[in-house]
Amino acid sequence: MVYATADLHGFSHDRFLRLLESAHFGEADFLFVLGDVIDRNGDGGIATLLWMMRQDNVQLILGNHEAMLLSCAFLFDEITRESLRSLDRDRLSLLLNWMDNGAEPTIKALHALSKRDPETMAELLEYLREAPVYDTVCAGERDYLLVHAGLGGFDPEKPLSEYALNDLIWHRPSPEERYFSDVMTVLGHTPTAFYGSPGRMFGTPTWIDIDTGAAGGGAPMLLRLEDLRPFYAEQ
Repeated sequence: MVYATADLHGFSHDRFLRLLESAHFGEADFLFVLGDVIDRNGDGGIATLLWMMRQDNVQLILGNHEAMLLSCAFLFDEITRESLRSLDRDRLSLLLNWMDNGAEPTIKALHALSKRDPETMAELLEYLREAPVYDTVCAGERDYLLVHAGLGGFDPEKPLSEYALNDLIWHRPSPEERYFSDVMTVLGHTPTAFYGSPGRMFGTPTWIDIDTGAAGGGAPMLLRLEDLRPFYAEQ
């Protein structure tokens, strides 16, 4: 079976594993994580990221929060008060943007990891750099496009490779927005509460939003693509 989840935002790793267990997720299954594992809560999602990069059947799709982390990768050589004071204007702007979006627990966890295990820290950054910005899969005789935020400036004739990064990781579709007629797009980024469906997935004829609000203290979900069955985490 093929599953998708999105926007964990530091959700408890133990609770996330219990969510997988509730769907009977196993070695023969595959999981797509549609970005924004990190920031906002708990340990900033670092325990889950470290777990993900050791799994052969889990694929991370880059989210805007991972992109912000990578834009501030200069921090992780050594995070000190002196290095922060030496930031130039451009780097300081990138850091402030990330901090405004909930970076504090992630930076704290990465600082501890870089001190404890610099090799794993370097491996984690490389894992994020290699993450694709979208993927496609066929499940239950239906084709899916998996992307963090949607398709800004959508044009059915436009190759996916020609979309700007921000159109894939920062876009927020309106409920009336339509994508491919023959491919179901699964996305996150915009909490489903914005569409009047707090804590539950939101669907349109051409796309499904599975960001159920973990960033704000809620819980994530899993979507099984073969039959579009949702699995919701315990509150």
